[in-house]
Amino acid sequence: MIPRFLPRVPLACPRCSVAKAHSLPPWLPQRPIASSLQLQRPLRTSAASRREQAPSPIPESLKPPPTSSKTPPAETTIAAAAAAKDAAAKGAAAAKKPKPNNDPLATVDKSATEQRKADWAIMKEMSRYLWPKGDVGTKVRVGLAVALLIGAKVLNVQVPFYFKSIVDSMNIDIAAVGGTATTVAGAMIIAYGATRIGATLFQELRNAVFASVAQKAIRGVARNVFNHLLRLDLSFHLSKQTGGLTRAMDRGTKGISFLLTSMVFHILPTALEISMVCGILTWQYGVKFAAVTALTMVGYTAFTIWTTAWRTKFRRQANAADNRASTVAVDSLINYEAVKYFNNEKFEVSRYDKALREYEKSSIKVATSLAFLNSGQNVIFSTALTAMMYFAAEGVAAGTLTVGDLVMVNQLVFQLSVPLNFLGSVYRELRQSLLDMETLFNLQKVNVNIVEKPTAKPLALIKGGEIKFENVSFGYHPDRPILNNLTVTIPAGKKVAVVGPSGCGKSTLLRLLFRYYDVQGGRILIDDQDVRDVTVDSLRRAIGVVPQDTPLFNDTVEHNIRYGQIDASHDQVVAAAKRARIHDIIEKFPEGYQTKVGERGMMISGGEKQRLAMSRLLLKDPPLLFFDEATSALDTHTEQALMMNINGILREKGRTSVFVAHRLRTIFDSDLIIVLKEGHVAEMGTHRELIDRAGVYAELWSAQETMFSEDGTETKEAKAEEEAEEANEETNEKKTN
Repeated sequence: MIPRFLPRVPLACPRCSVAKAHSLPPWLPQRPIASSLQLQRPLRTSAASRREQAPSPIPESLKPPPTSSKTPPAETTIAAAAAAKDAAAKGAAAAKKPKPNNDPLATVDKSATEQRKADWAIMKEMSRYLWPKGDVGTKVRVGLAVALLIGAKVLNVQVPFYFKSIVDSMNIDIAAVGGTATTVAGAMIIAYGATRIGATLFQELRNAVFASVAQKAIRGVARNVFNHLLRLDLSFHLSKQTGGLTRAMDRGTKGISFLLTSMVFHILPTALEISMVCGILTWQYGVKFAAVTALTMVGYTAFTIWTTAWRTKFRRQANAADNRASTVAVDSLINYEAVKYFNNEKFEVSRYDKALREYEKSSIKVATSLAFLNSGQNVIFSTALTAMMYFAAEGVAAGTLTVGDLVMVNQLVFQLSVPLNFLGSVYRELRQSLLDMETLFNLQKVNVNIVEKPTAKPLALIKGGEIKFENVSFGYHPDRPILNNLTVTIPAGKKVAVVGPSGCGKSTLLRLLFRYYDVQGGRILIDDQDVRDVTVDSLRRAIGVVPQDTPLFNDTVEHNIRYGQIDASHDQVVAAAKRARIHDIIEKFPEGYQTKVGERGMMISGGEKQRLAMSRLLLKDPPLLFFDEATSALDTHTEQALMMNINGILREKGRTSVFVAHRLRTIFDSDLIIVLKEGHVAEMGTHRELIDRAGVYAELWSAQETMFSEDGTETKEAKAEEEAEEANEETNEKKTN
């Protein structure tokens, strides 16, 4: 074996020493062959040829003014220096200026006016679920529930009158009159009991009738939010943490039922009951009672609204801390193996405890402020009750009121306390529900960047699937461009490989073609159709992908394979597994195709995960196939057998296939190899042609040729190394089982 530090020819090939003209297919650039001088340069490894980050462009405002060959006057020099200094100061100030936070999960302090606008917007949105267009059943239920509610309120108001009559009837010498309790107050007692029972029954019937409306609204909102999240682009999901997202959705859906119930049964009906009680007190007992009632209402309502608005910030802080705690917990559990590998259980527990400590502090503030609110409400109400009882006692002493009137005032005041306390608690809980739902509705406001045009048509593969990238520019961040005016054509029905140093944009090509993102410059064509002019559904149905990191559901093996075609039969699933060389392995599982693969497929090996992904792709059978390091976790023998099957399918069906690979031995037989470097095409051609050019591809191949021979087969040293790796993998699998 030749040491790597010695300069030598990239590949020992008879054609390397002589520059020959090659006849290239029409889709390849007709470039001259490298001269013999170029072939004599020392070779670098792939690590040395990784793409270096290009320096960020200097803003125009910070560029110095162009200089002249002549020496400028002193005044001009000073003015130019001052201008440059001012421009630099402005640029620094702009850099320090904080960017607006568009995160729907972020904690944002709002003014009272902004919060009221947000609350009314949510209530307006939810009103559509109370009175939906075209849904007669829901409207009937809401109308019936409101009727039962009004009936219950009317019966509640009657209870103090019956109680007054009973007391006045019994306030005599029954023995002297010669009567009994039945003859004196029997009818009133029966009416009293029947009224209370009727009010209770009406309330429970109302709850039963309205339950369907509330649950249907919860289902509708949760479904719409989930659908919106699935339609959001990849950048949103890569920047959000799953734990906080799911926790926010859970809290929001729980608040929907209370909000709807409050809108229909609490706010207006409670105001109606308060009005009825206040009217009775005024009509029956005079101005003094009316004045106390009015002052009580104003003071109670003002105190409740002011204190609840003050408490809002504590509840928002508690929600944010709850999101953080959930995020830490979910993140740690998902990455359970990494935690174990590095013995970081204590570290993860401390992270979780820190988040819980923040939630604890916020929750204590919520609880103490709630105690203050309840205390103030009780002080206001008890003061009003004391004043009214004193006025009633004076009336009894003066002979203008009876003992029954005293009892009735007490009952009516307590009757007033129920809706007052209810209104206070409802307002408090309503604000809490609105805060919990705020994030849920903010998620629905996140714009979908990948929007389908109204005139979009289904993708038609009239040429067999020719893919063109024309002057494509793209970057995930403005300061870090990935593709720079990339122009390349992937011919239809050919096996094409895309290689290059890490970070050169290989996987980005797939993301742009699949419309995870839209190009920032140029266009992408499939059979002369811009991908932005076709429907997203038809585009993605025409593309099949085997990613490097295989996403699997925590379900059965059969479910994960069938995900490529939901309506596939069991026989079709088995056929796809056989073609992917995994059927025999599945049969050895304890439950066969019904074996659970675990969270993210952690219960099976990396090679088995990739073969399941391959089975899923073969079951989908799309016309355009993308393989992103699809066999990186497979042993050599399985990889070779699987690639033979795939190549046979590609030749048989004439599929357009693109292989993104770092291991060049898996793609050396491709019809076309595209080499990317620093966001553009460095070279293209077949394996032999690229080796002869001694360019980037030759460097990459040279870095790997200590393990592989010229025809792509492994050397003895590489085989021995890989057999050792396979033995270790089998040992680990036995331990797992």
